[in-house]
Amino acid sequence: MGVVPASDAPIGEIPGRSTGYRATKLLVYTLLVALALLYFVPFFWSISTSLKTIPESVQGFDLIPNNPTIDAYREVLTEFNFARYAANSAFMATSVTLLNLFLCSIGGYAFARLRFPGREALFILVLATLMIPDQLRFVPVFQILSDFPHTSWNLDFPPVHYNLIGTYQGFILINAVLATNLFLMRQYFLTIPKDFEEAAKLDGAGYFKTYWRVMLPLAGPALAAVTILTFQGMWNDFFWSLVILQDPDHYSLTVGLSSFIGQYKTLWPQLMAASVISIIPIALLFIAAQRYFIAGVTAAGVKG
Repeated sequence: MGVVPASDAPIGEIPGRSTGYRATKLLVYTLLVALALLYFVPFFWSISTSLKTIPESVQGFDLIPNNPTIDAYREVLTEFNFARYAANSAFMATSVTLLNLFLCSIGGYAFARLRFPGREALFILVLATLMIPDQLRFVPVFQILSDFPHTSWNLDFPPVHYNLIGTYQGFILINAVLATNLFLMRQYFLTIPKDFEEAAKLDGAGYFKTYWRVMLPLAGPALAAVTILTFQGMWNDFFWSLVILQDPDHYSLTVGLSSFIGQYKTLWPQLMAASVISIIPIALLFIAAQRYFIAGVTAAGVKG
């Protein structure tokens, strides 16, 4: 009997199809690289414009500056109140992120594990808020914040009303719990086996202790995803920052960047330089936690 020649196809591939497989793989990677370059063009244009002078920046769509200069970056960091605006954005983004990590995680745990009347209807109502744009909520939110009630501990006195427009508290309050984060945490808690909770109950742990000591440590990827999404969203927020933060000392970075846009002239190099600098914190945050972010988003979409 003759010896049957071994196939040259790699392990796991069907013999005779290796050429077609490689061609398909090459085509897919080519399309992905082309798509990535297409998305990178606006960012590259921003960097290129930030290295130009004002006359050169309005001459046309030229990605390569003729005489590169960092004057725009120098003006942004010295003459523009960049540090103050960045500190405001960092404070509000961090505060909102910490509140969402606690409130959305405990709310997501309640929706995923606790049984109470109207749970599903209430969860659907929370998701329905995602269909309401911020522009539709502008008037009622503005009225609530401008006359926000506060009840003192002494019930003999009538409630005091505060004007939260123009304050950090107003911006933080309306973003304390985001429906997207609540949905993400609830979906992730559904993927955690119930054996962990049953073991905690056998040890005498209540609902909150089970959430704090057992479920929350297991939800690290989801918490990382919530952290990145919330911090990025609040750092880049413009609408509510413009509506609520009316005091120039409280301006966020996005509102401060709008000062480069005038009625008759736009300082494109300075605007792009400030935009490039403002991207750095978000990029560093994503690079540091991208593995957990991808794992959290993927796992939260597995079970409904």
